[in-house]
Amino acid sequence: MAERRKGNAGKNPGKGAAETAPVPGRLAVRKTYKLYLGGAFPRSESGRSYPVTSAKGDHLANTSLASRKDAREAVVASRKAFGGWSVRTAYNRGQILYRVAEVLEGRREQFVAQAVAAQGLSRDAAERVVSAAVDRWVYYAGWTDKVAQVLGGANPVSGPYYNHSAPEPTGVVAVFAPQDAPLLGLTSVVAPVIATGNTAVVVTSERAPLAAVDLAEVLATSDLPGGVVNLLTGRVGELGPHLAAHADVNALDLTGAGDLAAEFEETAATTLTRVVRPGPEAGGGEDAWLDADPGTARMTPFLETKTVWHPIGV
Repeated sequence: MAERRKGNAGKNPGKGAAETAPVPGRLAVRKTYKLYLGGAFPRSESGRSYPVTSAKGDHLANTSLASRKDAREAVVASRKAFGGWSVRTAYNRGQILYRVAEVLEGRREQFVAQAVAAQGLSRDAAERVVSAAVDRWVYYAGWTDKVAQVLGGANPVSGPYYNHSAPEPTGVVAVFAPQDAPLLGLTSVVAPVIATGNTAVVVTSERAPLAAVDLAEVLATSDLPGGVVNLLTGRVGELGPHLAAHADVNALDLTGAGDLAAEFEETAATTLTRVVRPGPEAGGGEDAWLDADPGTARMTPFLETKTVWHPIGV
């Protein structure tokens, strides 16, 4: 199914992966995109969906409209996956993130066609965006076994002790993906979260969610354990308050929260949830994320420092 869709996307770059022109004599396969929770693709428990249109207003597909219960289930799946993901070796996490880049590269024509249709990008611009998304997965794959060396190390102390600090993942991170950069922006906020051993509950771009669910298909075939990334398509205003108030969410990335960011931050204070406010890239479109230097700035907020003291001989 994926190969046929990829082929159609290549022949019809203006149509998008969700719904391409049918072959004469047969009906088009209409698709309702589902959520990605715990490594599976369920429908919303509410049974709701909403239409997704292209940049020109043409219907592309329907996608699930996630509910409060779906958000709770996503947090449960994320917490369940955290124990196993956080204790994997950094090298193994890097291998898996690199595998995501490999699979995404193999399906690049599908994502290019979708960016042209859903976002109205030129083909050259779409090629740059997809290439940058692949490269960003590779970038963070390379950081998995290096970030501890940059942020940790032996500390000078006075006395017969050995003192060592090391970063550890904070836990479950609720991520509000950029609204106007549904693939590159999404990659830029999710990859650093999971590269450092955290798990993620992601509220995707509300207007252009199809790239996120197609990316979920990439994640599901890239050895990433189920529950490490959970994707919710739907309304930021509906899902955000529940995630911000959830006691089992350890951190919030409010990049795509828009005007609701301040409200969510205030709600998160009731459970002492750490918050990352929207940065300069938020609202800047794909160009802002193309120009952004990924660096370590999106990894460090979701790490905590553990310091160990050990006596040594005198």
